[in-house]
Amino acid sequence: MHIKRKASQYRRDFTAIYQCEHCDHEVTGTGYDDMNFHQRVIPAMACRACGKTADEFTPKTVPDVAEDVIL
Repeated sequence: MHIKRKASQYRRDFTAIYQCEHCDHEVTGTGYDDMNFHQRVIPAMACRACGKTADEFTPKTVPDVAEDVIL
């Protein structure tokens, strides 16, 4: 899965539309805007439609706000 679009964000908590790279299935879910979530959690999300996770070629995202910034 990858983030297609963020719907809202409050501090580091956000709601986003996630999209599967394999079947284009979309799902709305929550997240946390830190490096761990972007680099490890999002790529490990399994698609509810096809059950696949991101492969090693899927670009990884980064937080919108730097980790050293206190919100």
